[in-house]
Amino acid sequence: MLHLVPRHTEIVAGILGPDYARPLTIIIGLSEIAVAIWILMDRYRRPTAVVQILIILTMNTVESLLVPDLLLWGYFNPVFALFFCGLIYVHGFQTPQHASA
Repeated sequence: MLHLVPRHTEIVAGILGPDYARPLTIIIGLSEIAVAIWILMDRYRRPTAVVQILIILTMNTVESLLVPDLLLWGYFNPVFALFFCGLIYVHGFQTPQHASA
């Protein structure tokens, strides 16, 4: 979002076109911040986990098919995404949720 990793904008440009790549990258970054806040609130843990997993699997599938050359680990990116989804699943469905005050 801060353009510290220009590759992110290149990925968006490779998928959605270069005309709006920068603004779309910023919107994606703001969306990721919103999801992070949602996670930190620790409410609705299971729906949060489902949304996260769906976003990660969708994003990695699209990126792997359309711009694998721009991904940090190339065709291995989905492998790491699956491990991350497993971690999210464990946190969302297997660990106890703290009671709200």
